[in-house]
Amino acid sequence: MNKKTQKTKIIFTIGPATESNEILKALINEGVDICRINMAHANHEWTASIVEKVRNVCNSVNRHIAIMMDIKGPEVRTGDVPETYNLEKNEIFYFTYGEGIGNSTSDGYRRVDVNYPDFYRDIAVGNTVLVDSGLIRLEVLSIDGTNVKCKVMIPGPLGNRRHINLPGVRVKLPSLTKKDQGDVDVGVLLNIDFFALSFVREPKDIHMLQSYLESKGSEAKVIAKIEDQQAITNLGGIIKAADGLMVARGDLGVECSFEELPSIQSKAIKISINETKPVIVATQMLESMIDSPMPTRAEISDIANAVREQADCIMLSGETTIGKYPVECVHTMNRIASHIESEESSHHAKLRTDIRLRLPKSKMLRSAAQLAVELDAAIVVFTRKGLFPLKLSSLRPQIPIYAFTDQDTLFRQLLLLRGIEPFYMDFVSDHEATIQKAFNTLIEKGWSTKGDPIVVVTKMYAGDELIDTTQIRTL
Repeated sequence: MNKKTQKTKIIFTIGPATESNEILKALINEGVDICRINMAHANHEWTASIVEKVRNVCNSVNRHIAIMMDIKGPEVRTGDVPETYNLEKNEIFYFTYGEGIGNSTSDGYRRVDVNYPDFYRDIAVGNTVLVDSGLIRLEVLSIDGTNVKCKVMIPGPLGNRRHINLPGVRVKLPSLTKKDQGDVDVGVLLNIDFFALSFVREPKDIHMLQSYLESKGSEAKVIAKIEDQQAITNLGGIIKAADGLMVARGDLGVECSFEELPSIQSKAIKISINETKPVIVATQMLESMIDSPMPTRAEISDIANAVREQADCIMLSGETTIGKYPVECVHTMNRIASHIESEESSHHAKLRTDIRLRLPKSKMLRSAAQLAVELDAAIVVFTRKGLFPLKLSSLRPQIPIYAFTDQDTLFRQLLLLRGIEPFYMDFVSDHEATIQKAFNTLIEKGWSTKGDPIVVVTKMYAGDELIDTTQIRTL
């Protein structure tokens, strides 16, 4: 692994293609930072075994990564059909509830159940129903009780349990389902570092999960996944409420006009950075590499764009769950991210000027970061709550930031932040001894060499008063 200067973090999703010890070891050595478990496709027994396996492999290679549990959230799906329906253009088709496996209506039209009892209440005549990521498009013609009569506008094959999108429709599903609660309970027992909540629509969805985690005694952070138009409307509030944001471009690209997606992504990244919240760009980043050892030129540009916009993380989904080339995917992301970052660093090393800094401590951190940039020095920061590294990361300085903490969970959570390299280390009562211990760690692990300039941000005693300080030091 050679990622000592790379700032963009990489998340991979674990699945059949990556659950062996051999592949996990290769991925960790290649430099992945976070392992994502998608609970839409995982049971509790498998999840527990995977978490144990990932942590065992981390111990064996002496490099630790964080674990993110992606919980399913509210979702509307079709039920089962006796055989795949090949829907035809202009065909009349019904969505029903509680009638069992799909067959025909009394009028002889084909139908399928939905899993949501209030489907007929939330939808209206003229609305669009998108099935299977928008591959099938229908228009609502009429509603009779629980039966929703539609006309097929874009035909296609309809199999069992296909996902339904309702663009512009406010669906009244609970933000945290019973299945989600069961998954979260398992995640809490396993000491998961992050929970990603799917289909977040408004800030209260985030507050609900945060309160639930707090009641369980969990220190996990909550990542909001934005996936529909309602989330875009409430984007600012969602970002403020959450501990981080995921731009989930799969459903988002179905729910919104696809030409708007780049602007939505840019807006989400900019607001997240301004609010000092980490942001993840996800979905189909290297989709072609599920079957191909090489990315398309468009995928290369997509990743480069996310890195240029200074997203904290880029994420792999199907590429590492069922793909043939999971390690090559991570290597590809590393190559692109490292190259783009090196270009940015050589062209301009200034801090972001669009970050609102209100508190004196925040302004002190900006001064420390600017000082480090001008000295071409690294920053060493000591933290127990993660606030200083979070603010330093949001400033996006083009220099290394080494964050030392004695909090095990916080150490792994810092792996999400762009440009932050965390170290777990016991602190001692003597502040200078702690600083020297950190310096020795950097030298021993090869992150710095003797004689390197370092800007240290830490607390020191001035008489009996504990104050924040910025120091210029030499290793």
